[in-house]
Amino acid sequence: MRFFLEKIEALGVGWNRRPLSEADFYVLCRRHKITVQEMSLRVSGFYYSMLGRHFIAIDSRLPPAKKLFVMFHEFAHFLMHAPDNGVTANFHGIGRKTRKETEADLFAAIALIPRCWLETRTAYEIVTEEGIDPELVDERFRIFKYRGI
Repeated sequence: MRFFLEKIEALGVGWNRRPLSEADFYVLCRRHKITVQEMSLRVSGFYYSMLGRHFIAIDSRLPPAKKLFVMFHEFAHFLMHAPDNGVTANFHGIGRKTRKETEADLFAAIALIPRCWLETRTAYEIVTEEGIDPELVDERFRIFKYRGI
């Protein structure tokens, strides 16, 4: 876990210090040469790598808050689970919840809900003022309580 936290901190975008935005997502993708495609999909999104190039596909019909979560979830797969070679794809919301899916969800939840919000606001305030899904807010408070991040 410590290795991943150091790798995430090295991104230099304020992860867990401020809520990250869609603009932050695109800055990270440009910096890491990830091609992002928004299109009508049957899944929320997926990350894949082919011939040394990296791609993230996002369902263009997602509501803004869900879309942002999926964007950072898929970026987390690139950051933490990118293969060295070959072809692979990770699909958001398909199949059973693996360790990799849990890690990507944690990264995305923390990207959207920083620690300072948890220390100064209630779950109700975050849900009503920021429009974030109540289940995601509950999960984020659990992450903070049990992992301290």
